[in-house]
Amino acid sequence: MSGFPIDEEAVRRLAALLEETGVGEIEYRDGDRSLRISARGAAPVSAPVAAAAAPVPETSPADAAPSPQQAPAGAEGTPVTAPIVGTVYLQPEPGQPAFVQVGDRVQAGQILLIIEAMKVYNQIPAPSDGVVRQVLVSSGDPVEYGETLMILG
Repeated sequence: MSGFPIDEEAVRRLAALLEETGVGEIEYRDGDRSLRISARGAAPVSAPVAAAAAPVPETSPADAAPSPQQAPAGAEGTPVTAPIVGTVYLQPEPGQPAFVQVGDRVQAGQILLIIEAMKVYNQIPAPSDGVVRQVLVSSGDPVEYGETLMILG
């Protein structure tokens, strides 16, 4: 069996891309070698695979907006859901004020919180203009894909 050197940084970037996009599986081919990374519990997904001789690209596809999930009972407004699995933080750094608080008016694209996944800090923007009605998570909470984090009204 010939050695297949693994670029750990490339694996980490592919795994982060997997989480950022919510895709269940990524396969990377380089000639006759390939590397497949799957999300835990994800079923394999058929997708075209582009063969490339270059390293994994630094840029990722545009973030897809998460589909709205069921908000908690009695909550009215636009849910802000987690596009990835990770740890949520409501402020940019410890000891700093939160990005937003209940009652704040926000504009579409404004950063509401960040989710850390595999040492990558992903900014989560407001999906629309509105007012923060509820914050359903606390800093340091683990979150799942599709979990409702905030309600905008």
